[in-house]
Amino acid sequence: MVQQSAGSDPLEVDKVAAERNSRSTFTQCDRSPDKQPTRKPKTPCWLCGAWHYTRFCSYKSHLCSRYGDVGHKEGFCPPAKTLPSSKRKVSLRKKFQHRGAKTTPRVSSTYELSSVSSNVYRRHISVNIEKKAVIFQIDTGSDLTIISVQTWKQLGSPPLSDTSSVRATTYSGDTIPLRGSFRCAYSFGTHSVSGTCYVSDISSHNLLGAEWIFKLGLYDQPLNSLQSSLHPEDERALIGSSEIHALSALNAREYVHRRYPEICSDSLGHCKFAKASLRLRPDAQPVFRPKRPVPYAVVPLVEAELDRLEKLGVISKVNYSAWAAPLVAVRKRDGRLRLCADFSTGLNDALEMHQYPPPTPEDIFSTLNGGTVFSQIDFSDAYLQIEVSEESKELVTLNTHRGLYRYNRLPFGVKSAPGIFQQIMDTLIAGLHGVVAYLDDVIVVGKTEEDHKRNLDALLQRIPEWGFHIRLCKCQFAMPEVNYLGCIVSKNGRLPDPNRTAAITRMPVPTNVSQLRSFLGMVNHYGQFIRNLCDVRAPLDRLLRKDARFEWTPRCQQAFDQVISIITSDLLLAHYDPRQEIIVAADASSNGLGAVISHRYADGSEKAISHASRTLTSAEKHYSQIEKEALALIFALQKFHKMIHGRKFTLLTDHKPLLAIFGSKSGIPVYTASRLQRWATIALAYNFIVHYRRTSSFGQGDALSRFIASQPKDEEVGIAVVEAEVQQVLRESIRALPVTAGLIAEETAKDWLLQRVIKSLRSNWPRHCYSPEFKKFFDRKSSLSFVDDCLMYGERVIIPSTLQHSNLRQLHEGHPGVSRMKAIARSHAYWPKIDSDIENVVRSCQRCAEAAKSPIKTELCPWPKAPRPWARVHIDYAGPFFGHHFLVIVDSYSKWPEILMTDQTTARVTVRLLKEVFSRFGMPEVIVTDNGTQFSSAEFQEMCDANGIQHLKSPPFHPQSNGQAERFVDTFKRALHKMKGRNETIEDLQTFLLAYRSTPNPTTNNVSPAEALFGRPLRTSLSLLRPSRHPVGSERDRAMQEQFNRHHGAKKREFFPGESVIVRD
Repeated sequence: MVQQSAGSDPLEVDKVAAERNSRSTFTQCDRSPDKQPTRKPKTPCWLCGAWHYTRFCSYKSHLCSRYGDVGHKEGFCPPAKTLPSSKRKVSLRKKFQHRGAKTTPRVSSTYELSSVSSNVYRRHISVNIEKKAVIFQIDTGSDLTIISVQTWKQLGSPPLSDTSSVRATTYSGDTIPLRGSFRCAYSFGTHSVSGTCYVSDISSHNLLGAEWIFKLGLYDQPLNSLQSSLHPEDERALIGSSEIHALSALNAREYVHRRYPEICSDSLGHCKFAKASLRLRPDAQPVFRPKRPVPYAVVPLVEAELDRLEKLGVISKVNYSAWAAPLVAVRKRDGRLRLCADFSTGLNDALEMHQYPPPTPEDIFSTLNGGTVFSQIDFSDAYLQIEVSEESKELVTLNTHRGLYRYNRLPFGVKSAPGIFQQIMDTLIAGLHGVVAYLDDVIVVGKTEEDHKRNLDALLQRIPEWGFHIRLCKCQFAMPEVNYLGCIVSKNGRLPDPNRTAAITRMPVPTNVSQLRSFLGMVNHYGQFIRNLCDVRAPLDRLLRKDARFEWTPRCQQAFDQVISIITSDLLLAHYDPRQEIIVAADASSNGLGAVISHRYADGSEKAISHASRTLTSAEKHYSQIEKEALALIFALQKFHKMIHGRKFTLLTDHKPLLAIFGSKSGIPVYTASRLQRWATIALAYNFIVHYRRTSSFGQGDALSRFIASQPKDEEVGIAVVEAEVQQVLRESIRALPVTAGLIAEETAKDWLLQRVIKSLRSNWPRHCYSPEFKKFFDRKSSLSFVDDCLMYGERVIIPSTLQHSNLRQLHEGHPGVSRMKAIARSHAYWPKIDSDIENVVRSCQRCAEAAKSPIKTELCPWPKAPRPWARVHIDYAGPFFGHHFLVIVDSYSKWPEILMTDQTTARVTVRLLKEVFSRFGMPEVIVTDNGTQFSSAEFQEMCDANGIQHLKSPPFHPQSNGQAERFVDTFKRALHKMKGRNETIEDLQTFLLAYRSTPNPTTNNVSPAEALFGRPLRTSLSLLRPSRHPVGSERDRAMQEQFNRHHGAKKREFFPGESVIVRD
């Protein structure tokens, strides 16, 4: 410890020797123990570390549990007590004293000269000096803060001031050599101040003195609340020693920061040995896309980010480019903006894929095999650290509201970027042991702790040689296991990640037929690759029968568990393999999201790699269905990011409108809702083809979204759950309305294309026009004028591109149709392609779609005319009506109907009823039915085959093909409803059939079905209205009558009323 000059009060130090116990530090003998002083002590209590006088410390009678001493808190044992008795005398403790001018603070510092590995437990704290973390040993007895020469060099060797006027000496008068001092800014927590730091040539520790402790606001805190006690071996690791042989998860991050500060810098790295060269296809043509409007609320943020990127050298301003992609701004979770270019609008289709094979799973896991310690390295802004070759820079031009910028670094969203980056990373790690890289995900492995540190040092030494920087806060060091490509890799080998199947294994039991049908839809998708799965699921299939009650029995539970076990077994799960085709399917229900990533093999079979699901938040449940389906796609992309980023894959959805948003080659439509625009921008980072698959064939995603166990939301996928952001986007849209003439004039002045048109109006138009955008105005130059700072086309104002989206909303107020909306626009507004934009707005409007008339179907393809009565009959079931089913039979030729009431619709009952009808009318040549189970049964087909009847079935999900029966069922149903309330179903049915059979039908040449079938009309009650006609017998009938009378001697006999007659029994 250091004392002040003679006569001064000594300063207490937390590491003083036990001899201080016999010395009186403060003259307080006249003060009673229960009366605390009002003045704060100059140093903390050396018995417990708190800021109070030692005399009043409650630990004076405390029994230390570590060494059995009385009079101090654990961790504050006197150093002499902590050393073995045989080695105590080896420890030499020198005390330094600082002497100088009276205005110079006197320093107290303890310098350990022991040659023995001391077991003293010290206190440390991390303080940022010029934004670089430095580990200090807390020394409350030192008035000055002193660092070692090694730490000074790691801080960049700041210039030192002369310290000749400052003399630091030991307690015995020995001098402490000081190299110099420097002023610096330092911070801890919320305190940020500046002060003087001294550099010592012989100090191997960084000592935090009392001056800095006071300025950082630590004077009233117990020392043990700042950082836990550290063992000397760990202490050496934390103070920057280069002799570390092993790293722990606690000390590794600080070790990397201190030893390799150049790669942990906040600045952007720059690859020194490679550049990205983009190659165009031979038939590629330049694509120049116009800029997109930027919401007024985010314009300052966008411009600030453009300025930052330009200052970093990522982008540069240019005046001309044949290529351009529109700017897209994406808000990060921390509120900042990320600026991207939508290269899917043209450049990606024109680029040749960079054909560089990714590392295979065999290569990756063979390197990781046998490892016991793992580290993951994250590169900050990985792609932006690679420079684009000079000839490729024009291709990656960004079109913004401030003009054109070209990328100098490899931008986010270029199709060939992942292959280029993978090739560079493979070259960087070539020759390194225990290092693998899949894109920007780098893993370091070691068989022992020493081996791991050696491999990590080799990588961290090579990274600055290449000019790369890492994001230290996202790196993970010295871990016992690592999750990599869907597997958990540890010292025990490679095991499947339990989260891959958690979405299925946590599925709840179906509670109704609808949920069971959804679950079995998923089983059908995978069941086609498994033999005899239908036998396992048989108890579940029985619950789907129409005549079965939904009752969940132990057999059903057993079948459900067996099916789950089969689906999640190795038989249906595959390890991720970058060489195989990747399929990502996602779906949304009213309560949750589901996703699955699979491999499709050469034989057409599919095996799942991983499943995922989560519940919707209360805010997300109020989204429209198209937004829920889009959210499911983004959930899948981010959940499986490490397996699909940089790979081309197929994205499946059962919501067809999303194809126009996520699959459009002309960019994200300008009329798309803001939330969907934001999600579509996230998808720009991936190279996929989106396909539509109808819900009936989408079992693998549908079931996952509907069957979600109660679980917390995945922290990794917090997409669009912050309602404040949603409300902000809505407010931005509202502020853009209405569009006024003054606003049009302001935006016209900023629009470079309209300004060029105005300039041509005021001077002279060019003789020729080669720009496609300018030509649209050039061809209409005779109708253009400039009025009140607005460009006019006839009587219509030309809307700048930044206001077109808002103007479309104005035009669509009241939800007019396409024709009316175009008529309104022709009286007020104009811009090129306004008609197509109007059509897109109406087509995408959900309310318009819900209220629209049914779309015009394709041309009718009618059944051929039946050649004769009862040649082709159409059959279907109607009902249940009033507790009964009805078998409907209609003759195609005559339209004669037969209706038979039944309580069952099984195949056996159907065949019996048909045989009853055929016994009266004969066997038809053709029977047309739908795909009901009774018509597709073997028993029904056997009847048809036995009687030579051709059986035709309508296509699935298209009952209109059996229109004869379907139309009559509708007529019959409406007739019964009109007669309901009479409780005489049989009589009503007979009445309806008689009326229908005797009514002339226009399709049978205005004759009744009875006349068309039998050749005669039916007699009804209406026949009584006609006068009766007596038929005239033929000559042949009269001759036969006379012959009978002569042969039998028949005589005419007459009887009169009241005459008695005899009747023979």
